[in-house]
Amino acid sequence: MASTADFRNGLVIEFNNDLCTIVEFQHVKPGKGAAFVRTKLKSLTTGKVLQNTFPAGAKIQITRVERRPYQFLYKDDTGYHFMHTESYEQMQLNEEIINAPQLMKDGQEVEVLFHADTETPLNCELPSYVELEVTYTEPGMRGDTATNTLKPATLETGAIVQVPLFVNAGDRIRVDTRTNEYGERVK
Repeated sequence: MASTADFRNGLVIEFNNDLCTIVEFQHVKPGKGAAFVRTKLKSLTTGKVLQNTFPAGAKIQITRVERRPYQFLYKDDTGYHFMHTESYEQMQLNEEIINAPQLMKDGQEVEVLFHADTETPLNCELPSYVELEVTYTEPGMRGDTATNTLKPATLETGAIVQVPLFVNAGDRIRVDTRTNEYGERVK
């Protein structure tokens, strides 16, 4: 058992019969009353972010997790298939535990988060940014830049993101996998 003094960002704890990771925390010592720790927790099973306040020194159950490197192979009707980059062991995951499946292309490197005790996959995370090619977008009108106007663009994975007017078909762009938004054009 650990206490709130052991809190750090990224720590995985058991909370309300669910596995949650600490997104952020703040130790608060008010002028009157007992100290407490205000936290934002993200559920690893549902992806919901919830806020909770723990009394200072409260006992918590820390869960051991491991991050392992995998490579995306292909998708079929049974799910997404991955290969461990060191042992070449293959496994299949459901779409629900992948953070941005629409931005994943063949050969994409990902990290899979495993529960260390039960060896069950909890989460599959792509890198923060991925580089993809624009396969189709309407041509932008010249001089139409008075405002930050965006247009839809179809990427090589089939995903559609909003891009600035200067992006054309054939350009490579960097896309944020956490928000599914355009980041920048890659040369």
